[in-house]
Amino acid sequence: MIQLHYFPGNASLIPHLLLEELGVPFELVLVDRTRQAHKSPEYLALNPNGLIPVLVDSSAASPLVLYETAAICLHLVDTHAAAKLAPTPGSAARAHFYKWLAWLTNTLQAALIIYFYPERWADDAAAIAQVKAHAEAKIGAMLDQLAAELAARGPWLLGAEFSVVDLYALVLCRWTRGFARPARSLPHLGPYLQRLLARPAVQRAFASEGIGEPLV
Repeated sequence: MIQLHYFPGNASLIPHLLLEELGVPFELVLVDRTRQAHKSPEYLALNPNGLIPVLVDSSAASPLVLYETAAICLHLVDTHAAAKLAPTPGSAARAHFYKWLAWLTNTLQAALIIYFYPERWADDAAAIAQVKAHAEAKIGAMLDQLAAELAARGPWLLGAEFSVVDLYALVLCRWTRGFARPARSLPHLGPYLQRLLARPAVQRAFASEGIGEPLV
């Protein structure tokens, strides 16, 4: 059995979406951030970084405990290769898949973390506001890059084939919904997000986590 330790709308939504797309049995285990459950000794034994998500796969003789969202996604697509939610290993498409997965987690998500937690990089109110403003501007340029990629190659990030990087992009774009210029407002990117929201697996995951409007 697969267990996904999650909090609604968090980065854990990405593997949750993937599990729904795969159609495999899994159990959601709530990690209540509002009660600091992600800092509890029990949770830190699973992920010493105190971050969400964690995947526990007990289907093998020795249970696998895995953290880092990208690593969880790679594990799931590799162990469920028949679902074809990632290109064939060794192909050029797989290389681009790795590129976008790394870009989403190391570039876009990293900038979003700075936007949402500017106090980690500055002390006084004016500096914090400046960090947040600079982060939003950098994220805006990254959203333009995504929109341009979709305009050139769409309908999905890798072109004709839907993959887990689209689910990753959906969640990160969703995090911009409160921006002055959210992802949904960009040409090509807005329709792309609507295509993703129309997928039954996405709708099931959003409903399960109680995510309401605005969805993106």
